[in-house]
Amino acid sequence: MSQRLSILLLTIANLLIPIAILTFATGFFPYKPFIPGRASFGDSNDGGRHASAPFDKVIFMVVDALRSDFVYSNNSGFKFTQSLIRSGAAMPFTAHATSPTITMPRVKAITTGSIPSFLDVILNFAESDTTSSLANQDTWLSQLKDKPEGKLIMYGDDTWLKLFPDTFSRADGTSSFFVSDFTEVDNNVTRHVPLELKQSDWNGMIMHYLGLDHIGHKSGPRSPHMIPKQTEMDGIVKQIYEAIEIENHLQSTLLVLCGDHGMNDAGNHGGSAEGETSPALVFLSPKLQPISKGSECPLIAPQSTFGYYNTVEQSDIAPTLAGLLGFPVPLNNLGVFIPDFLDFWSQDVRIRLMHENARQILDIVRGTFPGLPSDGVASTDCTLSQSDGETLSCLWSTADSSVKGLSQGDSVTALQALTEFAKRAQDIMSSTASNYDIGRLNIGILLAALATVASLATAFTVLLNARSTGLWTSSVTILYGVMMFASSYVEEEHHFWYWASSGWLGWLFFKQRNAEETKGLSRAWSAVPLLAILRVIRIWNQTGQKHAGEPDIAKMFLPAHNFVLWALVLATYLDVIRRLSRRAVPWASRQLSLAASFALGITSLGFKVAFTKVDAPELLEGLQFFVLGPMKEASLVAQARAAFFSIAILLILTSLPVIYQRMSYGGKAGGEI
Repeated sequence: MSQRLSILLLTIANLLIPIAILTFATGFFPYKPFIPGRASFGDSNDGGRHASAPFDKVIFMVVDALRSDFVYSNNSGFKFTQSLIRSGAAMPFTAHATSPTITMPRVKAITTGSIPSFLDVILNFAESDTTSSLANQDTWLSQLKDKPEGKLIMYGDDTWLKLFPDTFSRADGTSSFFVSDFTEVDNNVTRHVPLELKQSDWNGMIMHYLGLDHIGHKSGPRSPHMIPKQTEMDGIVKQIYEAIEIENHLQSTLLVLCGDHGMNDAGNHGGSAEGETSPALVFLSPKLQPISKGSECPLIAPQSTFGYYNTVEQSDIAPTLAGLLGFPVPLNNLGVFIPDFLDFWSQDVRIRLMHENARQILDIVRGTFPGLPSDGVASTDCTLSQSDGETLSCLWSTADSSVKGLSQGDSVTALQALTEFAKRAQDIMSSTASNYDIGRLNIGILLAALATVASLATAFTVLLNARSTGLWTSSVTILYGVMMFASSYVEEEHHFWYWASSGWLGWLFFKQRNAEETKGLSRAWSAVPLLAILRVIRIWNQTGQKHAGEPDIAKMFLPAHNFVLWALVLATYLDVIRRLSRRAVPWASRQLSLAASFALGITSLGFKVAFTKVDAPELLEGLQFFVLGPMKEASLVAQARAAFFSIAILLILTSLPVIYQRMSYGGKAGGEI
C-alpha cells in the first residue's frame, strides 16, 4: 500500500471517529420533551375540588446512599427510627430507584415523578452545568412554594441549588466531590437544624446529608464508620420528630427520610445492582398512627435481598406528597399515589385522588401514543390488546367507566381499576422514557465501523510483518475492544488484564525455553516468580461487581496488621527517595540531591500519616511514634503545602541546567546579532 493511500485512509478514519461519536451520542442522549407549565386543580374534571390535606409542612431529609438495610436490618444504627416504625408513627418502604443511580437523576425523579435519562449521568458531574435546571419544570417544590405563604429552605448537597436556582429563601450548599470528608459536610447541615425548627416562616425544608455516601465510597458498606454515621443520622431524625411533637407550628409537619440511591458491596453506585436500586423510604409523623398499626422492625431479609416491606417506585414520592400536602400532581409525573396513605380520607375522596393522578398520567400517555382515545368502550380482557397503546386505552376506558358508574357500581372496583391503569402506564412509560433514536445509533455504529476498517487497512501491511510480540499486542487490543460491547465485561475489566498478563508471561516462558540450549537454571524460569507476584496482585484488592466485598489483602489483612502496612509504605517511600536522589538532580552533588529528595519524601510521608490520622485513625493504632515532632501539631493544609513546596524545589533544581543552557544560548545569539 502506497504512503499516499495510507495517509488518506488515516485522515478519513480520524475524521469519521468524532462524527461517529457525535452521531451516536445524539441518538443515545436525547433531551426528553416535557409538558410545560404548572398543574392546577382547575385543570381536572373535578371542578377544582380537592381533598383536605393532613399536612401543611414537609421536612425532606435525604441521606445520600441510604440503602434499605441501613435502616431496617438488625445491623443498623437507626434505633429510634425503628422504634417509630414499630409504634406506627413511621411507615417504611423500599423505594425502587431506576438506573442510573446517580444523585442528580435521582433527585429529578423524586421531585418531578418522571424518569431521568442517562444524559443526567454526564450532567451530574458538570459542576457549572445549568442545562439540567428544573426551574422551568413542574415539581412538588414549585407547587409547594406556590401555596399561600410558601417558602422553601435547603441545606446540604448543592445539587439542589443547581436544579432549583432562585427557589430557596435560605440555603447553604456543600460540594459532594470531596469524599474523604465524613463529618464537616454533615455538620454544615446539622448546625442549621435547631434554629430552623424554631422558625415558622417556611413550609418546606430540604436536607441532603452526604457523609454516609462518602464512607461507602472510601471503605464500603461494612466500614467501621458506617454504624456511627447511621446513629448520627438517627439522632437528627429524633431531634426533628421530638420538635414536631412539641412545637405548635410543626404539629402538621411530615418528615420524610429517604435515600436518593443505595450502594453495592463495594460502596459504589451508578448501575443497576440490587443494592444500588434499593434505598430506604420512611414517612414519619405522630399523625400517621391512626392509619398505621405499626410494623415489625428490624427485619431479617432474605440473603442478597434489599426489598424490605412494600416496594414502591421512587417517582411515587411526588404524587404522594401532592396528596398529603394538598397541591396538584406535577404535570410530568409518572408516579402513582402510595395506597397506604389513602386511609386518611373517605372512599369518595380516595377515588377523586386516584382519578386525578390517573388523568395526569393519561396526558403523558397521549403525548407518547397520539391515537389513544379520550374514552371508549371497555374491553372485558385488556390483555388481548395488540400494543402498549391499545392496552393503556383499554385500561383507561375500564377505569373511567368504573368511576362514571359509581352510583351503580362498586367504589372498590373503581379504585382498583384506576390503580391498575396508573401502574401499567407507569411501567410502559418508564420502559419507553429513553426514546433512543435507533436510526442515529445505527449510523453512528456504521461510521465507527468504517473508521475501524480504514485504520486496519492502513495497519495491515505492518501486521503482516509483525513478530510474535506485535501479533500478541494486536490480539489483546482487538479482544479488549470486543469486551466493550458487554457491560458485564466492562465491570470486570481487570480480570481480562490478569488473564492477558498470565498468558503473556507463559508465552515468554516457553519462547525463552525453546531459544536456550544451556543447561542449569534457565532465564525463562524468571517468569515463575512474576506469575506468583501477579497472583498476589489479583487478591490484593477485590473490585468490580462479581467479587466486590470478598476478602482481600487491602481490606482484610493489612488493616488488621497495620505494622506490615506501614512497613510497606515506608519501603515504598524509601525506594522513591533512593531513585530520586540518583536521577532527579544529576548535575548536583550527591549531598544536595539526597537532601532535596529526602525533604520531598519526608514531607509527603508526613502528609500521608496526618491524613490517615483524620481519615482512618484505626490504621495508626499502636503506631503513635509515626506522629512526632512538628508533624504532630501541623495542620493538614500546612503539611500539604510543605509537600507541594518540596516538589516545586525539586522541579526547579531539575530544570536549572536546561534554563541555564537556554539562557546561555540566547545570550550568544544576541551577541552575534
